[in-house]
Amino acid sequence: MNYTTEKVNGKTIYNIENEKYIESEEATNYIKIDVNNYGIMIAELYPKIAPITVENIKELIKEKFYDGIIFHRVIKDFMIQTGDPTGTGMGGSEKEIKGEFEINGIKNNISHTRGVLSMARRGSNPETEDTLNSASSQFFIVHQDSNFLDGSYASFGKLLNGYDILDKIATTSTDQNDKPLNDIKMNSIRFVTLYEE
Repeated sequence: MNYTTEKVNGKTIYNIENEKYIESEEATNYIKIDVNNYGIMIAELYPKIAPITVENIKELIKEKFYDGIIFHRVIKDFMIQTGDPTGTGMGGSEKEIKGEFEINGIKNNISHTRGVLSMARRGSNPETEDTLNSASSQFFIVHQDSNFLDGSYASFGKLLNGYDILDKIATTSTDQNDKPLNDIKMNSIRFVTLYEE
């Protein structure tokens, strides 16, 4: 595991790469992605750039929607994808949201560089209003810079810590459909804040 814990006043403090985080009952712009048998990734969300997307993700986290969901699509040097409760890549949450990216008329200046979080969605050629606004709960984390996605997908955050976990997941063995041979499951996604001693 890439972290240690300590208890302070009955609460768990996570020590990750010389930073300390504590879980928050309130929604924050920092999230902890706890991956079973792998470790923890900490990401910052950017509500000023992608307010609709971030609000949607926060609502899903509050509902504990992501607990137990696997990474169903993993492509080394590209990205790791999760957020489908069916584990097939075809599922999602009940609600679909407006795509916050340039080809859908919304400015989003977060480039798809290593560690960026971005929403998955249905695609087609040509794109339609339905496909542009088809994101629900599935999202991906960019493994290596993939700037060709810029303007077509809604970036909404970036990893602060846990790049070693990203690398381990991205280099796991997969089948012909890019699904890991052994399930890689998120225990949970929770809100955290920096812990000040």
